[in-house]
Amino acid sequence: MMDSGLKGLEAVLAIARRGSFRAAALDLGVSTTALSHTIGRLEATLGVRLFNRTTRSVSLSDAGHRFVEQIAPAVAEIRMAMETAQSLRRTPSGLLRINASVQAGREIAPQVMAFLRRFPDMQVDLVTEGRLVDIVAEGFDLGLRPADLVPRDMIALSLGSPQRYAVVASPDWVAANPMPLTPADLPLQDCIRVRLPNGALFPWQFERGGETVQVDAKGRLTLDEALIARTAVLDGAGIGFFIEQDVADDIAAGRMVRLLEDWTPPRPGFSLYYPGRRNPSAGFTAFLSMVREAAARNAKDGGAR
Repeated sequence: MMDSGLKGLEAVLAIARRGSFRAAALDLGVSTTALSHTIGRLEATLGVRLFNRTTRSVSLSDAGHRFVEQIAPAVAEIRMAMETAQSLRRTPSGLLRINASVQAGREIAPQVMAFLRRFPDMQVDLVTEGRLVDIVAEGFDLGLRPADLVPRDMIALSLGSPQRYAVVASPDWVAANPMPLTPADLPLQDCIRVRLPNGALFPWQFERGGETVQVDAKGRLTLDEALIARTAVLDGAGIGFFIEQDVADDIAAGRMVRLLEDWTPPRPGFSLYYPGRRNPSAGFTAFLSMVREAAARNAKDGGAR
């Protein structure tokens, strides 16, 4: 069925091409009566007769000839644009825009690389930033944040990897200071403060056996970038509070010592989220499918362990 906005123009071109209402109606998949009514409404709107009709023949009027010459190129371009748009539903191609936190961007990056290898006609624009944006208003297809930060009106897909915080210090700091056994033992003046994108200072949250404790860092150093905070801890500037994956290699290599590990239980991982869509592009659908597959593998591997 033709788009209603093009029905009249397509009808004129079909009749001009076939020289017959009956043949044109067959091409368009409509009845001869319906086609005649469409042309009648268009002629009434334009105020001119486009076709000279008798019981035996149909021919374009002078106005009809001029009309066809002018609309034919435009209709062809519109038809091509519609076919191009429809092809995006069949073959993954075009641009996919994703907004994520820095840590979430690192989490999704391997899947983005795999997606681009699998679909060479796709492009991905991955924007990482601290602030939580309105992905619809700012033109993103997908967002990626910790599960507890996903807006309620979005459809969310868990990546299946739980996160943990890690409290760390350098070996030199540990050698020079008593080892804290509970959050209350932390020397607050040595706790590096972290500023959130909204300007608030990040509170350190601890939990063990159902007991929850919040600590407000009082250190002399305040930062808003995890990489700089990592460098400060390695330099012995104090104690840092990180997402575990950001310092896992340092802990494994002995460059950092983990503190209060039994007070930092797993927390919800990252979720990919998006508004509801009726007609998603093939690229959008393919990326979600890959993420679901990876999340299922992660969940399976986690269960096996």
